[in-house]
Amino acid sequence: MTTTADHPTALRAAPRRAELEAGLRAVTARIKAAAAACARDPRDITLVAVTKTWPASDARLLHGLGVGHMGENHDREAAAKAAELADLAEPPQWHFVGSLQRNKAASVARYAGLVHSVDRPGLVTALSRGAQKAGRTVSCLLQVSLDGDPRRGGVPAEGIEALAEAVADAPGLRLSGVMAVAPLTGPAGPAFARLASLADRLRTDHPQATTVSAGMSGDLEEAVAAGATHLRVGSALLGHRTYPAPTGAHRTHGAPLDGAA
Repeated sequence: MTTTADHPTALRAAPRRAELEAGLRAVTARIKAAAAACARDPRDITLVAVTKTWPASDARLLHGLGVGHMGENHDREAAAKAAELADLAEPPQWHFVGSLQRNKAASVARYAGLVHSVDRPGLVTALSRGAQKAGRTVSCLLQVSLDGDPRRGGVPAEGIEALAEAVADAPGLRLSGVMAVAPLTGPAGPAFARLASLADRLRTDHPQATTVSAGMSGDLEEAVAAGATHLRVGSALLGHRTYPAPTGAHRTHGAPLDGAA
């Protein structure tokens, strides 16, 4: 087993490490300030570094800086990074935070410790089958729709109870809580407060479902104030992503549709 510090890629990456360290310092300060503002202990809040589109070397560097949770939203990219960092003495926990297709569920079940985007019964069945085949127990969050936009995924509030029962009864799966993405329009705070209320209701029948995944780079303060236990932060840690535009030009990444930024 190797450590992050002595990996050859990390040894050649001092400038990038300094950038990530600065990003981590700034995000950590924001989390501490947000927690203090609502009398919460920042140690109760888990930072998930969303490393999508960034190389595995960045995830390795963040791990060396003490970040133990990494988030991805595409199976192929996530599986490759999980395999590349498997040489670490204590590999990070991998979180799948994007929309998940049923035909990718078995692959995700082989490496993900927590799937944030469970929003339909068919996916529960596929994940359960994959987890059993892999001999693993996969924790699951119910992705709740706060805006009714089908492009962004999520189960409506009235469907939470039935979906929760499906996960709780599925072999190889563990119901751990809820996840949501703030609406694209309107303030995030009221939306996250609604998610907190739905999470409280869920815990009436499922007391172990204590995880609330909410908040990204632009709205983590509102999420902390509403009681989020997990924050999915990408650009504030790693910098702004650039994607090819249809014309061949490039554009920076805007508001995501799938819960990872």
